[in-house]
Amino acid sequence: MSDDKSGFQFGLANLKPVAPEASARMIALTFPDGAKREFPKNTTGLDIAKGISPSLAKRTVAMALDGVISDLSDPIEQDAKIEFVNRDDPRALELIRHDAAHVLAEAVQSLWPGTQVTIGPVIENGFYYDFFRNEPFTPEDFAAIEKKMREIIARDKPFTKDVWDREKTKQVFRDKGEAFKVELVDAIPGDEPIKIYYQGDWFDLCRGPHMTSTGKIGNAFKLMKVAGAYWRGDSNNPMLTRIYGTAFAKQEDLDAYLKQIEEAEKRDHRKLGRELDLFHFQEEGPGVVFWHAKGWTIFQAVIAYMRRRLAGDYDEVNAPQLLDKSLWETSGHWDSFRENMFAAQSAGDEAEDKRIFAIKPMNCPGHVQIFKHGLKSYRDLPIRLAEFGIVHRYEPSGAMHGLLRVRGFTQDDAHIFCVEDQLAAECLKINELILSVYQDFGFDTDIVVKLSTRPEKRVGSDASWDHAEDVMGRVLKQIADQSGGRIKTAINPGEGAFYGPKFEYVLRDAIGRDWQCGTTQVDFNLPERFGAFYIAADSSKQTPVMVHRAICGSIERLLALLIEHHAGNFPLWLAPTQVVVTTITSDGDDYAKEVAAAARRAGLRVEVDLRNEKINYKVREHSLAKIPALLVVGKKEAESHSVSIRRLGSEGQTVLPTDEAIAALVDEATPPDVKRAMA
Repeated sequence: MSDDKSGFQFGLANLKPVAPEASARMIALTFPDGAKREFPKNTTGLDIAKGISPSLAKRTVAMALDGVISDLSDPIEQDAKIEFVNRDDPRALELIRHDAAHVLAEAVQSLWPGTQVTIGPVIENGFYYDFFRNEPFTPEDFAAIEKKMREIIARDKPFTKDVWDREKTKQVFRDKGEAFKVELVDAIPGDEPIKIYYQGDWFDLCRGPHMTSTGKIGNAFKLMKVAGAYWRGDSNNPMLTRIYGTAFAKQEDLDAYLKQIEEAEKRDHRKLGRELDLFHFQEEGPGVVFWHAKGWTIFQAVIAYMRRRLAGDYDEVNAPQLLDKSLWETSGHWDSFRENMFAAQSAGDEAEDKRIFAIKPMNCPGHVQIFKHGLKSYRDLPIRLAEFGIVHRYEPSGAMHGLLRVRGFTQDDAHIFCVEDQLAAECLKINELILSVYQDFGFDTDIVVKLSTRPEKRVGSDASWDHAEDVMGRVLKQIADQSGGRIKTAINPGEGAFYGPKFEYVLRDAIGRDWQCGTTQVDFNLPERFGAFYIAADSSKQTPVMVHRAICGSIERLLALLIEHHAGNFPLWLAPTQVVVTTITSDGDDYAKEVAAAARRAGLRVEVDLRNEKINYKVREHSLAKIPALLVVGKKEAESHSVSIRRLGSEGQTVLPTDEAIAALVDEATPPDVKRAMA
C-alpha cells in the first residue's frame, strides 16, 4: 500500500463505529498497520477505501484479501486481512496485462466485426489473445489495433462484473456467433459461477479479477508478434491467430524491456552458433546437438576447467548409459519420471534381450551402484563421485529451444556420500565451489540461492524431510551471512525434488535475464532404497546421506548462457580461435607462418590468413567472426620481429615485439583457476 502510514491511520480513525446490536452481521478486517475494524457483511473494498479517503479510493485499482487479489467492487463476506493495491504495486502488473488483453479483444472486434475471440491469458512478460478469422492477422495490422486500444483506454470505462446463468450465457454468445465462448462455458465446472466482465458496452467471459477501469491500463503497452495456434492445442481443431503483447505500469519499464528484447535477439545463441560455426541441429536428431570443431573446442575447454576444479576432492567415474528398468523402479524414477525417459529393447531373439532398458535420464542410481561396490567405513566418508555423464530426457518438440532445452545433454554431475554430521559442511563446500566457478565464467553479480522445500508428490518420511530442510535452512543462512549481502537468498516452497530439498542457483546475465543453473540436493531416500550402507564406528550398518550436486547443470545449457552473456565475444581462455595471424601483403607470408608457429608452441589456438585480400576486409571479416586478437604482419614487421595487435571491439592497434605480444596473449589466455594456482 502506497499511503504514508500516518495518513492511513488518520483515515481509519475517521471510519464510523458500528452499533453493538449489528455486530452479529459484521465482519472484522485487519489493515496493513495491524489495526482492526468491523464492517457490515458484504461491504465492498471500494466502500471501505472511500470511507478512509477519496484520494485512496481514486488511486486504488484492486484489493488483496488474505493475500488474494480481488476486484475492488467485490463484497467482502468474511473476516480477512485487507490491503489496497494501487497501480504501481508490483502485484498490479498482472492486472494491467490482463486488462490490456481485454482491450485488445475489443479493439480487434471493433475493427474487424465478425472476428471470434477465444482466450486471452497473462503470460510471462505480457499477454496474448487468440482470434478466429478467415484471414489471419499480420504485424501490419498492429498500428491500427494499437490506435484503437488507446482510444478504448482513453474512454476510461469502468470494469463491472455480472454473474450469469449458464444457459443464458451460452445463448448470448451463440446469438453473437461466438461458438468458441459457448464451448468454454461448457468447460467451466458446474459449481463455478459464470462471470461476465463489461468495459462499457463490450463484455467477455472471464474469471477476473480486473482493475477499476480501462484508463488504469495506461499507454505503456505494445503488440509484439503473431503466431498460429490450434484451438485448445489440438491439430484437429481450427487454426487461430494469436496476437502477443506486453504492458507495463510505466513507459520507461516498457522501453527497458524492448531494449532487452532487441539485445537478446542480437545475442541469441542459436543465431551466433550458426554465424560462428559452433553447432547445429537437424530433424534427424531432434533435440541433440551436432557440435562443430569450434563449438567442441569451447565445450572441451569447459570440461577441462571443471576437471581441474574437482581434482583432489572428487573421483571421476562413468556409469552405463543403458540400465534395466528394475533399477529405475527401485530408485523411484520409473514411477515419478517415466514420462521424461527414453526406453529401449533389443531386437534379438534371446530371452535376455527382451528386457526393458532405460537410457539414463540422470546419473545418481549408477553412482549408488559404484558406491555399493566394496565395503565402506565411516572413515572413508565423505566419498565424492563426479561424472560428465551424457543423459537423455524427453522434451516435447514445442518445448525444445536450442542448447537451452535439449533431449540429450552432458551433466557435470556429482554425488557425495557422507554421514549426517558432515552434511552442512559438504553443502557449504559445494556452495563455495559453485560461486567460484560462476565468477570465473563472468557471472559474479546478482546471484540468488533459493531453497526449494518439499513438494506434494514426494518419497521419504516427514521426519527425514524435516531434518533435511532444517540443515539446509541453516546452511542458507550461513551462505547469506558469509557473502556479506553479495548473495541473495530465498525460499521456493514446494519446489524441491521428489526425494529431498534442494538449493537452486540463479544467475543474472549481461542484459538482466535470470537463469537457474546449478543445484545442491539432499537425499535421505535413494541410498536407503538401494540398500547402500557404510560401517559405523560401532560396527553397525548405517545408511549414508547422499548429496546430488551440479554446477553447470547441463554443459550445453551453460554454453548457451556463455554465448549470450558474452555475445559470442568469449574471454580469451574460452575462445575457440584465440589468435589469427594475417598479412598485409604476400611479402609477410613467411613471417606470418613463423609467428603462428611460435604462438602454437606457446599453447595458443591459432589460425593463419594468407589470402590475397585487402587488410581492412580481413580485419572486418575476423571481427564478425569474433576473433579476440589479430596479429597483423607485413614486410616492416618481419624486419623488426614485431606484430601489430588489433583487439576485437577496438579501433586502434598496438605494435609490440613478437615474443612480448605472444607472452601477453598467453597470460591472458591462461584459465583463471590456473592463474590462481600459479600466483
